[in-house]
Amino acid sequence: MTYKRHYSKLAIFWFNLLIISILIIACNNQENKIQQPIQTTMNPACVQQYDGNRDYFSEKINITYAKGFNVEYHKNYKIVTIKEPWKDATTAFQYILVQCGTPLPQDFSQKDLNNTQIINVPVNSVIALSTTHLPHLAKLGLVDKLIGISDAKTVNTPEVVAKMKAEKLVTVGSDNSINIEKVLELNPELIMTYGSGNPTIDSYPKLLESGLKVVINAEYMEDSPLGRSEWLKFTALFFNQEKNAEEIFTKTAKRYTEIATKAKSTKTRPTVFVGSNFKGTWYISGGKSYAAKYLEDAGANYLWRDNQSSGSLPLSFETISDRANNADYWLNFNPQWQQKQDILSEDNRYGDFKAVKNGNLYNNNARVNESGGNDYWEGGISNPDVVLSDLIKIFHPGILPKHKLVFYRHVN
Repeated sequence: MTYKRHYSKLAIFWFNLLIISILIIACNNQENKIQQPIQTTMNPACVQQYDGNRDYFSEKINITYAKGFNVEYHKNYKIVTIKEPWKDATTAFQYILVQCGTPLPQDFSQKDLNNTQIINVPVNSVIALSTTHLPHLAKLGLVDKLIGISDAKTVNTPEVVAKMKAEKLVTVGSDNSINIEKVLELNPELIMTYGSGNPTIDSYPKLLESGLKVVINAEYMEDSPLGRSEWLKFTALFFNQEKNAEEIFTKTAKRYTEIATKAKSTKTRPTVFVGSNFKGTWYISGGKSYAAKYLEDAGANYLWRDNQSSGSLPLSFETISDRANNADYWLNFNPQWQQKQDILSEDNRYGDFKAVKNGNLYNNNARVNESGGNDYWEGGISNPDVVLSDLIKIFHPGILPKHKLVFYRHVN
């Protein structure tokens, strides 16, 4: 009887010990589950000993052509403002870029940060949701920081293509098809995107709601080639790469200005029109648009140069025909037209244009990948001097005799 009682006590002891062990293991596992997502990698660029008297941004950018953003420097933080994130926007966006390892300015600690985000710089990982942002990272030597893109099929930037082939990039979608769960898994320090002002389409509201750091890049709002190209400096701000960006852009702007000066002195300016008819409407670039500025700098006489719009004009076929029937050149039309016969097959009225009769047809789709991604809208944005050289070669081949077309091709 005594033996049985002793045995029962011993069994109860071991049973309790087992239960306690299971609970301890479960608690430890739960603790690990909670802590794991918030573990971070130390950024070697962070300040170890903060000095309140030091200027942590000794290298600064100067904005010359871009109108859509500005930056205000302080000792350990920068205030970046996007003035017009999309057409007819009523609010601006602001980003407080704080040198990591330094304290947040008191002015912002208690402030209502609506439309404002605080981001530690330099960032160590980024998702880019537009192909136009990719050449920035390549030029600045920052493709190693890129961890996600919107769609691999449309990419042309060689450094990014190589990283995709090595399976070191994740596609996350864009606009209203953005995969929030996948983005959260990547846990980027920065997401660079764009906005249209339509909340049912834009991805940035969903990303912000998920607690992610999101910035709007509005380079497409610029109405000049150099203005768009200068947004390289905007990207550089988040990586403390101001010096690098200044050097790169200064060279680009110098080359662009030099060749534009050569074209400006030409005595003849051929007449040009752009666009094509689509379902009864011909969308043509306004006289103050990005495309019109290129044509002006290339020494061409754009037939809608006197128009004051910086966007597209919806006009009828007849309106275009009345003015452009005798134009010397026709550019930037339907990318599906691979040869002159495709144009005539689409609408035989095109055959009445002088530019079609003379074969002066050029399109900006010489660099299109197998999935339809057009490098004119990627690498061309960051290399306006090359695009301008193409146009001058088309209109005034004697000015740049050694240049070979890069983004444009002759359609014959």
